[in-house]
Amino acid sequence: MLVTLVIILITAGVSIAAFKNVHLLEKLILWPPPIQKKGEWWRLLSYGLVHADGQHLLFNMITLFFFGSAIAQIFTARLGLLGFPLFYASALLVSILPSYLNNRNNPRYRSLGASGAVSAVMFAYILLAPWSLILVFFIPVPAIIYAIVYTAYAVMAQRQGGSNINHNAHLTGGAYGVLVTMILLPRAFPLFLEQLAHPHFLGL
Repeated sequence: MLVTLVIILITAGVSIAAFKNVHLLEKLILWPPPIQKKGEWWRLLSYGLVHADGQHLLFNMITLFFFGSAIAQIFTARLGLLGFPLFYASALLVSILPSYLNNRNNPRYRSLGASGAVSAVMFAYILLAPWSLILVFFIPVPAIIYAIVYTAYAVMAQRQGGSNINHNAHLTGGAYGVLVTMILLPRAFPLFLEQLAHPHFLGL
Protein backbone atom coordinates (compact mmCIF):
# COMPACT_ATOMS: atom_id res chain seq x y z
CA MET A 1 0.00 0.00 0.00
CA LEU A 2 2.77 2.46 0.97
CA VAL A 3 4.76 2.18 -2.26
CA THR A 4 1.58 2.66 -4.32
CA LEU A 5 0.63 5.75 -2.34
CA VAL A 6 4.13 7.17 -2.78
CA ILE A 7 3.86 6.76 -6.58
CA ILE A 8 0.40 8.35 -6.54
CA LEU A 9 1.54 11.29 -4.40
CA ILE A 10 4.63 11.97 -6.51
CA THR A 11 2.69 11.73 -9.78
CA ALA A 12 -0.16 13.88 -8.52
CA GLY A 13 2.21 16.48 -7.06
CA VAL A 14 4.27 16.83 -10.25
CA SER A 15 1.17 16.82 -12.47
CA ILE A 16 -0.56 19.54 -10.46
CA ALA A 17 2.61 21.62 -10.47
CA ALA A 18 2.87 21.20 -14.24
CA PHE A 19 -0.73 22.38 -14.71
CA LYS A 20 0.48 25.79 -13.51
CA ASN A 21 4.02 25.68 -14.90
CA VAL A 22 4.32 25.30 -18.67
CA HIS A 23 8.14 25.18 -18.45
CA LEU A 24 7.97 22.14 -16.15
CA LEU A 25 5.48 20.44 -18.46
CA GLU A 26 7.69 21.06 -21.47
CA LYS A 27 10.69 19.66 -19.62
CA LEU A 28 8.98 16.38 -18.72
CA ILE A 29 6.62 15.59 -21.60
CA LEU A 30 7.70 13.05 -24.18
CA TRP A 31 8.82 15.07 -27.20
CA PRO A 32 11.21 13.49 -29.76
CA PRO A 33 13.47 16.45 -30.73
CA PRO A 34 15.13 16.92 -27.29
CA ILE A 35 15.57 13.16 -26.98
CA GLN A 36 17.10 12.79 -30.44
CA LYS A 37 19.22 15.95 -30.44
CA LYS A 38 20.03 16.56 -26.77
CA GLY A 39 19.95 13.09 -25.28
CA GLU A 40 17.10 13.89 -22.86
CA TRP A 41 16.28 10.22 -22.45
CA TRP A 42 14.60 10.79 -19.09
CA ARG A 43 11.54 11.90 -21.04
CA LEU A 44 10.84 8.22 -21.77
CA LEU A 45 9.93 7.95 -18.07
CA SER A 46 9.12 11.50 -16.95
CA TYR A 47 6.18 11.78 -19.36
CA GLY A 48 4.32 9.54 -16.90
CA LEU A 49 4.53 12.23 -14.22
CA VAL A 50 2.48 14.79 -16.15
CA HIS A 51 -1.12 14.68 -17.36
CA ALA A 52 -3.36 16.54 -19.77
CA ASP A 53 -5.81 17.77 -17.11
CA GLY A 54 -7.30 16.97 -13.74
CA GLN A 55 -9.70 14.38 -15.12
CA HIS A 56 -6.87 12.51 -16.85
CA LEU A 57 -4.81 12.53 -13.65
CA LEU A 58 -7.73 11.49 -11.44
CA PHE A 59 -8.74 8.61 -13.71
CA ASN A 60 -5.23 7.20 -13.78
CA MET A 61 -4.55 7.60 -10.07
CA ILE A 62 -7.87 6.10 -9.00
CA THR A 63 -7.22 3.10 -11.23
CA LEU A 64 -3.71 2.75 -9.81
CA PHE A 65 -5.10 2.94 -6.28
CA PHE A 66 -7.68 0.21 -7.01
CA PHE A 67 -5.14 -2.29 -8.27
CA GLY A 68 -1.69 -1.14 -7.18
CA SER A 69 -1.58 -2.29 -3.57
CA ALA A 70 -2.30 -5.95 -4.28
CA ILE A 71 0.18 -6.11 -7.17
CA ALA A 72 2.80 -4.22 -5.16
CA GLN A 73 2.60 -6.88 -2.43
CA ILE A 74 3.18 -9.66 -4.96
CA PHE A 75 6.12 -7.96 -6.66
CA THR A 76 7.66 -6.99 -3.32
CA ALA A 77 7.38 -10.56 -2.03
CA ARG A 78 8.98 -11.96 -5.19
CA LEU A 79 11.54 -9.27 -6.07
CA GLY A 80 12.10 -7.23 -2.93
CA LEU A 81 11.31 -3.63 -1.99
CA LEU A 82 12.18 -2.22 -5.41
CA GLY A 83 10.23 -4.88 -7.31
CA PHE A 84 7.04 -2.89 -7.81
CA PRO A 85 8.66 0.50 -8.54
CA LEU A 86 10.88 -1.18 -11.15
CA PHE A 87 7.88 -2.92 -12.69
CA TYR A 88 5.97 0.38 -12.81
CA ALA A 89 8.91 2.30 -14.32
CA SER A 90 9.65 -0.41 -16.87
CA ALA A 91 5.98 -0.40 -17.87
CA LEU A 92 6.20 3.34 -18.53
CA LEU A 93 9.19 2.72 -20.79
CA VAL A 94 7.89 -0.35 -22.63
CA SER A 95 4.41 1.08 -23.19
CA ILE A 96 5.74 4.24 -24.85
CA LEU A 97 8.49 2.69 -26.98
CA PRO A 98 6.34 1.67 -29.99
CA SER A 99 4.82 5.15 -30.26
CA TYR A 100 8.17 6.85 -29.72
CA LEU A 101 9.96 4.76 -32.34
CA ASN A 102 7.20 5.45 -34.86
CA ASN A 103 7.37 9.18 -34.17
CA ARG A 104 11.03 9.79 -33.31
CA ASN A 105 11.43 12.05 -36.35
CA ASN A 106 8.11 13.84 -35.85
CA PRO A 107 8.65 17.20 -34.07
CA ARG A 108 4.90 17.62 -33.61
CA TYR A 109 4.49 14.41 -31.63
CA ARG A 110 3.98 14.75 -27.87
CA SER A 111 2.77 12.29 -25.28
CA LEU A 112 2.04 12.39 -21.56
CA GLY A 113 0.30 10.46 -18.80
CA ALA A 114 0.86 7.34 -16.69
CA SER A 115 -1.73 5.30 -18.58
CA GLY A 116 0.71 2.68 -19.87
CA ALA A 117 2.06 1.81 -16.43
CA VAL A 118 -1.40 1.97 -14.85
CA SER A 119 -2.69 -0.44 -17.50
CA ALA A 120 0.19 -2.81 -16.76
CA VAL A 121 -0.74 -2.84 -13.07
CA MET A 122 -4.45 -3.22 -13.78
CA PHE A 123 -4.08 -6.11 -16.23
CA ALA A 124 -1.58 -7.86 -13.95
CA TYR A 125 -4.23 -7.78 -11.23
CA ILE A 126 -7.01 -8.94 -13.53
CA LEU A 127 -4.90 -11.89 -14.61
CA LEU A 128 -4.78 -12.97 -10.96
CA ALA A 129 -8.29 -12.03 -9.80
CA PRO A 130 -10.62 -11.27 -12.73
CA TRP A 131 -13.85 -11.41 -10.75
CA SER A 132 -12.81 -9.21 -7.83
CA LEU A 133 -15.21 -6.34 -7.28
CA ILE A 134 -14.09 -2.72 -7.33
CA LEU A 135 -16.19 0.34 -6.57
CA VAL A 136 -16.68 2.64 -9.57
CA PHE A 137 -18.67 5.68 -8.47
CA PHE A 138 -19.85 3.53 -5.52
CA ILE A 139 -21.10 0.78 -7.87
CA PRO A 140 -19.43 -2.66 -7.52
CA VAL A 141 -18.01 -3.76 -10.86
CA PRO A 142 -16.03 -6.95 -11.62
CA ALA A 143 -12.41 -6.07 -12.36
CA ILE A 144 -12.46 -7.79 -15.74
CA ILE A 145 -15.52 -5.79 -16.84
CA TYR A 146 -13.78 -2.58 -15.79
CA ALA A 147 -10.75 -3.63 -17.85
CA ILE A 148 -12.88 -4.30 -20.94
CA VAL A 149 -14.54 -0.88 -20.68
CA TYR A 150 -11.17 0.78 -20.00
CA THR A 151 -9.65 -0.87 -23.08
CA ALA A 152 -12.63 -0.03 -25.31
CA TYR A 153 -12.36 3.59 -24.22
CA ALA A 154 -8.64 3.61 -25.04
CA VAL A 155 -9.23 2.24 -28.53
CA MET A 156 -12.04 4.69 -29.33
CA ALA A 157 -10.16 7.65 -27.89
CA GLN A 158 -7.06 6.78 -29.92
CA ARG A 159 -9.11 6.75 -33.11
CA GLN A 160 -10.60 10.15 -32.29
CA GLY A 161 -7.21 11.70 -31.45
CA GLY A 162 -7.00 15.40 -30.61
CA SER A 163 -4.91 15.25 -27.44
CA ASN A 164 -1.41 14.41 -26.18
CA ILE A 165 -2.74 11.36 -24.34
CA ASN A 166 -1.24 8.21 -25.81
CA HIS A 167 -4.08 5.71 -25.70
CA ASN A 168 -2.03 3.08 -27.55
CA ALA A 169 0.10 2.91 -24.41
CA HIS A 170 -2.93 1.48 -22.57
CA LEU A 171 -2.86 -1.58 -24.79
CA THR A 172 0.93 -2.01 -24.85
CA GLY A 173 1.15 -1.51 -21.10
CA GLY A 174 -1.64 -3.99 -20.46
CA ALA A 175 0.07 -6.65 -22.55
CA TYR A 176 3.36 -5.98 -20.75
CA GLY A 177 1.71 -6.33 -17.34
CA VAL A 178 0.23 -9.69 -18.29
CA LEU A 179 3.53 -10.95 -19.74
CA VAL A 180 5.64 -9.96 -16.73
CA THR A 181 3.13 -11.47 -14.30
CA MET A 182 3.08 -14.76 -16.22
CA ILE A 183 6.88 -14.87 -16.09
CA LEU A 184 6.87 -14.08 -12.37
CA LEU A 185 3.99 -16.47 -11.63
CA PRO A 186 3.98 -19.26 -14.26
CA ARG A 187 0.65 -20.67 -13.03
CA ALA A 188 -1.13 -17.33 -13.35
CA PHE A 189 -2.59 -17.93 -16.82
CA PRO A 190 -4.02 -21.43 -16.14
CA LEU A 191 -5.56 -20.07 -12.95
CA PHE A 192 -6.97 -17.10 -14.89
CA LEU A 193 -8.73 -19.46 -17.33
CA GLU A 194 -10.05 -21.52 -14.44
CA GLN A 195 -11.42 -18.43 -12.70
CA LEU A 196 -13.06 -17.21 -15.89
CA ALA A 197 -14.91 -20.49 -16.15
CA HIS A 198 -16.07 -20.30 -12.53
CA PRO A 199 -17.04 -16.69 -11.64
CA HIS A 200 -16.68 -15.96 -7.95
CA PHE A 201 -17.17 -12.35 -6.92
CA LEU A 202 -14.93 -11.05 -4.14
CA GLY A 203 -14.36 -7.62 -2.63
CA LEU A 204 -11.06 -5.95 -3.47
